[in-house]
Amino acid sequence: MSDQLVIPRGALVVLIGAAGVGKTTFAARHFPREAVLSSDAFRAAVGAGEADQSATRPAFAALHRALEDRLARGLTTVVDATNVSPGARAALLTRARRYRTSVVAIVLDLPPNVALARNAARPDRVVPEGAVRRQLRALVRSDDQTLGREGFALIARLRSAAAVGAFRVVQSRENS
Repeated sequence: MSDQLVIPRGALVVLIGAAGVGKTTFAARHFPREAVLSSDAFRAAVGAGEADQSATRPAFAALHRALEDRLARGLTTVVDATNVSPGARAALLTRARRYRTSVVAIVLDLPPNVALARNAARPDRVVPEGAVRRQLRALVRSDDQTLGREGFALIARLRSAAAVGAFRVVQSRENS
């Protein structure tokens, strides 16, 4: 696997990975803040904080509205959520197709022991271990062939902390 991914300008970038693997940190390192739509941030905006699971439905409704607005304007957009289930990804892919937008998957597929340890060490939003294990099982079913069939034009799968650290995202000058 290459340690660099060139994404088309105006693409939808879908981060995929279990809770605690570093999706938010990855997004902050590679993309402008305004390009990132974070499910945790939307939960905080419509609920009682980033960990407020009771706010998930309205948070994703707001995230999807913001996504529609950005895609309609041809802006590169990153969705920072677990996105480990086909259903979660389908909602994003449907919107991207509507705007004829290229969709890129960046999968943070770290070893389970690393994912569980990182989640447990989080200072604020520790997700129950059982939920993280379910996300990790769903991630196994989200192999590159499956993601390709779903409609992802580019797929980068990062399998170690070192790979995540060495990886670079470059935005193309050409539109998606």
